[in-house]
Amino acid sequence: MTRVAAIDCGTNSIRLLVADADPSTGEFAELDRRMEIVRLGQGVDRTGRLAPEALERTFAACRRYAEVIEEYGARKIRFVATSASRDAENRDEFVRGVKDILGVEPEVISGDQEAEFSFTGATKELAGRDHLAKPYLVVDIGGGSTEFVIGDDHVRAARSVDMGCVRMTERHLVRDGVVSDPPAPGQIAAIRADIDAALDLAEESVPLTGAATLVGLAGTVTTVAAIALGLDAYDSAAIHHSRISLDQVREITGRLLASTHAERAAIGAMHPGRVDVITSGALILLAVMERTGAREVVVSEHDILDGIAWHAALDDE
Repeated sequence: MTRVAAIDCGTNSIRLLVADADPSTGEFAELDRRMEIVRLGQGVDRTGRLAPEALERTFAACRRYAEVIEEYGARKIRFVATSASRDAENRDEFVRGVKDILGVEPEVISGDQEAEFSFTGATKELAGRDHLAKPYLVVDIGGGSTEFVIGDDHVRAARSVDMGCVRMTERHLVRDGVVSDPPAPGQIAAIRADIDAALDLAEESVPLTGAATLVGLAGTVTTVAAIALGLDAYDSAAIHHSRISLDQVREITGRLLASTHAERAAIGAMHPGRVDVITSGALILLAVMERTGAREVVVSEHDILDGIAWHAALDDE
């Protein structure tokens, strides 16, 4: 077993997983998993740059993660940065800061690489679940981008598109620094139009109607699942591999669209950092399900972070 630390730094959150992994046997023992909302992608869609305050929030989280990694004595650290740092003009500043704190240079990966890691993390443990038919379509709804990957034991096709809950919120729901609450019909229509255009792009590379099982990843999907399950507080064990129907997603999306900030914040399973962006995220999930024809989504708590850990262990062999 190799003890590895995997870090996924996205547009909205930065997450850490410390685990013991053995790629030769498929054994995987999670030791520590944590997440902080740092909103690294704050304003990137508008300015093209990472904001100083967003960088400092991210670096502060990295310092805390460095302490955890040292405590567990991980042999290998792999830090992957996704959409926000791909888009930013000043991403070199981000790379230098991370390297100074953690001793490793973040890999600012392509959308296709991000999709590969997501697929590995989401499907590695599904192999023995015969009731889940292949091929899988894995959809990872992030803050700045969404990844679509179709495959069975291996990836067949993948595509990343610039459609995420933070990007859609900042582009269509923020006026003078304030999120419209609840959004107006015209704003909702604009988000839907952007989503449809992004799905058209994804479908150029990935056959969105060609999968037997839709697997949904990341905070938007898990939060919608928690609401559908009626959880008073976030419960990873209950959410992992739950099945949420299209009708449930449609009903929850409608409820979120009609809600105020205070009403969303009062939802027991809602992370404070998702209150403003969950509406856009739910619209994305609903549109994906409608476009693919999926009657349900299988929710996975294991995603790109687990994929990063598996690949770190493979690199250490």
